[in-house]
Amino acid sequence: MKLLEGKTAIITGAARGIGKAVAKRFAEQGCNIAFTDLNIDDSAKVTEAELAAEGVKVKAYASNAAGFDDTHKVVEEIAADFGRIDILVNNAGITRDGLMLRMTEQQWDSVLTVNLKSAFNFIHAVAPVMIRQKSGSIINMSSVVGVHGNAGQANYSASKAGMIGLAKSVARELGSRGIRANAIAPGFIITDMTGQLSEEVRSEWAKQIPLKRGGTPNDVADTALYLASDLSSYVTGQVIQVDGGMNT
Repeated sequence: MKLLEGKTAIITGAARGIGKAVAKRFAEQGCNIAFTDLNIDDSAKVTEAELAAEGVKVKAYASNAAGFDDTHKVVEEIAADFGRIDILVNNAGITRDGLMLRMTEQQWDSVLTVNLKSAFNFIHAVAPVMIRQKSGSIINMSSVVGVHGNAGQANYSASKAGMIGLAKSVARELGSRGIRANAIAPGFIITDMTGQLSEEVRSEWAKQIPLKRGGTPNDVADTALYLASDLSSYVTGQVIQVDGGMNT
């Protein structure tokens, strides 16, 4: 039997990158997938088709994860369409980098709203469903900069640190209801976003990593699979760094 056979996962921001890799890994393990993105464009439709090819139920939903009411509405739709919600992966996120003294209020607010408030919105909406089921796994996609900080990313680091605190708090609040909450803190992962960096910058990153390579979205997806499945049934309130040892 597959690790997630018959379960349903909501994955935010899953049309591409790490979110898509997580969705594909879950689908391979028998999980039905409801994924959200701000707009369901051609890329999202391609992802939807690729996931459906795994023989599971898949549906993409246009949703502004930063909107409280919009999030509750889409979760209600997903619960009605799929019948249950077993896993939530809060992956939606943006960056608006800048040095603290030059950072605008808009840069700060947009990152905290999209990255952190969206996670609160989805947990708030999904928790009652999971409580009724007496089970559930919530995974917040944080970052190593949320653990260690990073110059030029005060807003992003704060949002990702907040996601860790949120997961730990939810783990304490909902553990008695059979619901687990954990965070993943990826390091330097090779995606379209990091691909825009210069070769020099990427080389400098690699020098800091004991494994001497950047991670892949699948490295993160495998960790998410562990936390979503019963393999981690006694793991909650934890942060797993997927960083090649760069912060060891």
